[in-house]
Amino acid sequence: MAKRALNARPTAPRPLATPTDLGPDDVRAVVEAVNPLIADALALYVKTKNFHWHVSGPHFRDYHLLFDEQAETVLESVDILAERLRKIGGTTIRSIGHIGSLQNVADDEEEYVTPLEMVRRLLDDNRAMAERQRAAIETCDEHHDTPTGNLLQDILDQTERRVWFLFEVSQTGEPAAEQPSEESRRPASGASESPDSGSRATARNRPPGGRSGRR
Repeated sequence: MAKRALNARPTAPRPLATPTDLGPDDVRAVVEAVNPLIADALALYVKTKNFHWHVSGPHFRDYHLLFDEQAETVLESVDILAERLRKIGGTTIRSIGHIGSLQNVADDEEEYVTPLEMVRRLLDDNRAMAERQRAAIETCDEHHDTPTGNLLQDILDQTERRVWFLFEVSQTGEPAAEQPSEESRRPASGASESPDSGSRATARNRPPGGRSGRR
């Protein structure tokens, strides 16, 4: 096992310095890798909810529900990671300003964004987030913090799921309204004829003069 520094400055005020067998440098490295992920998750949550609230168009319901589901999975990671940092004697997000100083996900305040552009922006954000999560996992492994790395593995899996869904939506685009096929416009076999067509058939079979063939 690598020798850990024991004389580094504390990673938290003494009352918040939860006892841990990890060295101060290890804790500090994990905290510095994970706190930006928490800030990104909060920024991406707000961005995804923004699109959930402001999406518009003929496929409103599909996008509205997709963005809401994705926002909830993003938010779920926040408390898990923040509490993990506290367990190892680190500290975490304290304010909106703190989030702003750490986040990599850009805010989106544009007044109107088309649904597919929303999808593309979220796809880019989630792909970049997956890269940073993977790098943080490597940091955790290098600093002997397997539990945090394991949590990040599960969170990365959720991020990759969001990437998958967003990628597929961006590929298919806006679904076109289905047009009835030529086959569907033909009358079904054995279907009853219209009253007019029946009358015409009867008239053709009637003897001249309008009388029946009975004598």
